[in-house]
Amino acid sequence: MIEQNFIKLFEHSFKENWDYPIYTNYYKNQTFKYSEAATQIAKLHLLFENAKVEQGDKIALIGRNTPNWTITYVAVVTYGAVIVPILQDFNPNDVHHIVNHSESTMLFCSDKVWDTLEEEKMDKLIAVFSLNDFRCIHQKDGEYIQKIMNLLTDNFNKLYPQGYKQEHVKYAERDNAELAMISYTSGTTGFSKGVMISGNALAGNITFGIRTHLLEKGDKVLAFLPLAHAYGMAFDFLTATCVGSHTYLLNKIPSPKVLMKAFEEIKPKVIFTVPLIMEKIYRKQLQPALNKMSMRLALSIPLLDDKIYQQINKKLNEAFGNEFREVVIGGAPLNKEVEDFLRKIGFKFTVGYGMTECAPLICYSPHDKFIPYSASKILDIMEIMIDSEDPYNIVGEICVRGENVMSGYYKNVEATKNIFKEDGWMRTGDMGTIDKEGNLFIKGRCKSMILGASGQNIYPEEIEEKLNNLPFVMESLVIEKDGKLFGLVYPDYEAVDASNISHSDLNIIMEENRKQLNNMVANYENISKIILYPNEFDKTPKRSIKRYLYTNLNI
Repeated sequence: MIEQNFIKLFEHSFKENWDYPIYTNYYKNQTFKYSEAATQIAKLHLLFENAKVEQGDKIALIGRNTPNWTITYVAVVTYGAVIVPILQDFNPNDVHHIVNHSESTMLFCSDKVWDTLEEEKMDKLIAVFSLNDFRCIHQKDGEYIQKIMNLLTDNFNKLYPQGYKQEHVKYAERDNAELAMISYTSGTTGFSKGVMISGNALAGNITFGIRTHLLEKGDKVLAFLPLAHAYGMAFDFLTATCVGSHTYLLNKIPSPKVLMKAFEEIKPKVIFTVPLIMEKIYRKQLQPALNKMSMRLALSIPLLDDKIYQQINKKLNEAFGNEFREVVIGGAPLNKEVEDFLRKIGFKFTVGYGMTECAPLICYSPHDKFIPYSASKILDIMEIMIDSEDPYNIVGEICVRGENVMSGYYKNVEATKNIFKEDGWMRTGDMGTIDKEGNLFIKGRCKSMILGASGQNIYPEEIEEKLNNLPFVMESLVIEKDGKLFGLVYPDYEAVDASNISHSDLNIIMEENRKQLNNMVANYENISKIILYPNEFDKTPKRSIKRYLYTNLNI
């Protein structure tokens, strides 16, 4: 039987997997065994105890994906304190606010991040520790924290004179209903709220991953999504740690080139990624070859096309390490053209659905049961309801409840009240339908939906998906102004330059794209004009465009 208590999941795993590798810093080629990580966790527990940290106290954590990041996270939650992971892409003012709002008493951060922060703006902190080497880099009053640090190794050796062993692993007794984490969102609406996640919600995600064999003991995993974000955290890190997997931490920007090299060397068993990565690989590495005249002719010949698709699938599998069971895509909708192509070649992928407020998983199906264009099937520990008179055919807001749902927003009664319905269902802010087997189909965000002149519901994401597939479009955003729809387009300048097209001709090309797009959408979804945008759009950590930044542009 799988352990159900969040903290005891770690205790069980460290004892069971003592001699196996747990975390590797990919670029430094530095590997920790479960035993070594457990020893460092025990030292941090001693630090917390000597510094009078109590169960339920908040401890903040910010930095790139490294073994010390993961060890700190596990040390905090297994002590019984509340972890506050902060995305390292947040600006310093946001970090100051989160540390203060969460009432964190300690902060663990990388030296690089610490250089950008101002300690006087975080006056509740008693100490700050470096993620580079765990030294104390700031303390509030006197030198007592530094004294604790100076004596820490000696005191630890006195406690464990024969060394720290499996039988010493004994973590906090804390009910699953208690708060375990506060995760601050960086959403497309611009408001950062502290999502209160219980041990039960985290255990719900972890035990689902173990029970369904999503990850297994000894599996290799490449963590390239930020671990401070719910998706990467839940599976690349938490589930992997609790099942006995080996996580390789990629602490660089995950460009396709960087990822392909890492996949080839590590050969992960399961790959957790976001649509943007898959779409870049498709557009940059596969589409150019497919668009060659000789390839187009070959694909038009019956029987020969199947062999070509098999070869493409073989090469793509090799690019991902050739040993994966499946690729799990989440965090945002997958472009339909990319999905069609991956399915056509027989690539083993599935699309999941979740949100930070569910730590994060709501829907998942294994690749061989995944229904095309869906966001997979509702988990057996969750319920879903479409707020619509006909949930199978008429789009409505997606509402959920179950084991993974958050407790509410920290110190924000109004936001908590607004997201929960009176009968306990939580509003997701997404719109969609569901089929009778429980497969979810997402149409877009409630807040991004545009009301047409005759009352039609317009989902800009669906229009953008089509626009993004047209020539020389890197990404796009559809906005409404004075009753008309406009398409903001950031061009694919690399493709433009490779085709020897003058930048001055882009407006002509985009006008042709506009006409083609309008032939593919309903009349009320027609775009009045395409406007070139000079830079990539600002995005959240899960690579969704921050739409609120562009709604009031002067056009």
